[in-house]
Amino acid sequence: MAGTEELVFLPLGGVGEIGMNLALYGFGPPQKRVWIMVDCGVSFPGPDLPGVDLVLPDISFVEAEKKNLLGIFITHAHEDHYGALKDLWPRLEAPLYASAFTAGLLEAKGDYEKSRDVIPVKALHPGMKVEVGPFLIEPVEVSHSIPEAMSLLIRTPLGNVVHSGDWKIDPEPTLGRTDEVRFRKIGDEGVLALICDSTNAQREGDSPSEMDVSRSLTEIIRNAEGRVAITTFSSNVGRIRSIALAAEQAGREVLLLGSSMRRVADVADDLGMMEGLKPFIQEDEFGYLPRENAVVILTGSQGEARAALAKIARDEMRNIGFTRGDTFVFSSRAIPGNEKAILDIKNALIDQGMIVITDGEALVHVSGHPRRNELKRMYEWVRPQILVPVHGEAAHLHAHAALGREAGIADVAEVRNGSMLRLAPGPATIVDAAPFGRIYKDGKLIGDYDELGIGDRRKLSFVGHVSVNVLLDNRYDFIADPDVVAFGLPALDEDGDDMEDVLYDAVLGAVESIPRVKRKDLDMVKEAVRRSVRAAANAAWGKKPVVTVFVTRIA
Repeated sequence: MAGTEELVFLPLGGVGEIGMNLALYGFGPPQKRVWIMVDCGVSFPGPDLPGVDLVLPDISFVEAEKKNLLGIFITHAHEDHYGALKDLWPRLEAPLYASAFTAGLLEAKGDYEKSRDVIPVKALHPGMKVEVGPFLIEPVEVSHSIPEAMSLLIRTPLGNVVHSGDWKIDPEPTLGRTDEVRFRKIGDEGVLALICDSTNAQREGDSPSEMDVSRSLTEIIRNAEGRVAITTFSSNVGRIRSIALAAEQAGREVLLLGSSMRRVADVADDLGMMEGLKPFIQEDEFGYLPRENAVVILTGSQGEARAALAKIARDEMRNIGFTRGDTFVFSSRAIPGNEKAILDIKNALIDQGMIVITDGEALVHVSGHPRRNELKRMYEWVRPQILVPVHGEAAHLHAHAALGREAGIADVAEVRNGSMLRLAPGPATIVDAAPFGRIYKDGKLIGDYDELGIGDRRKLSFVGHVSVNVLLDNRYDFIADPDVVAFGLPALDEDGDDMEDVLYDAVLGAVESIPRVKRKDLDMVKEAVRRSVRAAANAAWGKKPVVTVFVTRIA
């Protein structure tokens, strides 16, 4: 076996797309590899997936290698990096390593969802080393828009790999600092490959500091005449702290609004991350505060219909009210696909006379991902032989690859989900492909597109449904008038005729056009009725609905 070992990298999510991050590292000969998994995230459905709750990575490859999976390592607790654990970990049951904050959020999420499944979590924190098979994993602290984010140094007999996770360089972070000293020492030790975040690879310069945002928010709160509501990602504990401190300096009380916001704050408080802040007020106290003394930090920055912000825009909150002249701050960026929902909420607030402030009008948000100068500094610190851009869409990955080549990195490998990249021995080379894709959480069920009927549901959302029930007697004549029920179709055609009457006539014509002797073939009758109804709807409406026909002979 000597000399046959390989070190491979295999992304199954998050490369060529935003979200749903899942990566595998394999070591050993091609037919006998052992694996570790890094992250297990979700993405969120758009309007093309009606009714779907979450989009999950297809882990069929990992399930087939389950006996060889030595551990799962979570870099941080954003949904796109850990959100699929509740649904997918029971299929794998591999040892799970995560920070205390990630473990706390995972437990809180289970309690909120009333889940009986308990996922055991092993501690993971900077400075420790975890040995699993041929892998020795060391977390390294980085700054990001969530507490306890980590990069991973993965040592193997064939070389060291730095898996960056999500990170940035922030000279004044509110929580967590990217550990330049440790990264430089890792670079001195020798780095075979840097697997690196590409989200902001198209943006020049350096990211603003979280403290710059804090100072800007302080000015906005101090100068606002009425109430101030600030929506941000619930997981951004540093931003919550910044807002709370700014409110305190302005002599205002703070309310947290939204279940996920309160869950995150409770976990952060348990871990001592809220020390130095005044207690948040309760929802029933809000109405007694003078307008100039209130700040609300709330969920809904991505336009989620059931979140607190959307409910306020629809005036559906029982104990929380705002009046003309109050200020709403969007301290977040729009995740691609959410722009329309966010714009609708902004317009609803403006129509009610609210002042709306977004990023660009003032410094109210900063990304947790590195811009081009920060990426170049990471290259200088770790000096990788190979750069593999990940975490981004095609444009981000390509820009990152070009930057790496400009910086003089000898080997830049552009891969996509399902590409098995051999990192060693030899130059970085795609040596195989693995099945990858998406599965879906739909209510209580998890399955693929066809299993869950998503395609049919989507079709129904475009063209509606017609149900037809036909009863025939011994002679294969109608016993009674057929039943026709149309759902999601126009009530009238262009001549003002009732659409169901038009379809009813089509059913009669279809059956009566079939000679009685041939009506014994009920399947043939059913298909004739289905075709006739679709043709009639198309003639009257210009669209062909989904049609379900029942034909029964009653002796």
